[in-house]
Amino acid sequence: MNNCQCKFNCTSLAVIISVVIGVVAAFLTLTGNLAVGTPLLWVFFGVATGFLAVTLVSTRVFRCDERENCLCPTLSVLLTGVLGTILFSLVLLFVDVAIASVIGAILVGLLFLFFSLTLTATACLIKCLADCR
Repeated sequence: MNNCQCKFNCTSLAVIISVVIGVVAAFLTLTGNLAVGTPLLWVFFGVATGFLAVTLVSTRVFRCDERENCLCPTLSVLLTGVLGTILFSLVLLFVDVAIASVIGAILVGLLFLFFSLTLTATACLIKCLADCR
């Protein structure tokens, strides 16, 4: 029995929560209450790269055509989060931007948005795979 039709709502909720987290992180960075240093950026990059490898393995185990209603939309959101995290962590690592500036706060907000999207989409993927079996 395939009851995964409603799981796209999970990914929609994940996107909404991630946007809220990104806006809060940008605001906290702009006000100086959130300090983002180089080690944290490397951690975000490493975790996102690890998630990319795990996503590759999971797509080999679970094919989209088997669970098309839940797996493919969730994987798309997860890959968006992973690639966005990798992109913005690299931008913040290699481009000299003052983190406390408005542009720096926006970039940090986007980094936190995509990283939280990675985590929440992974939770949706786990929920989808558990219910689809």
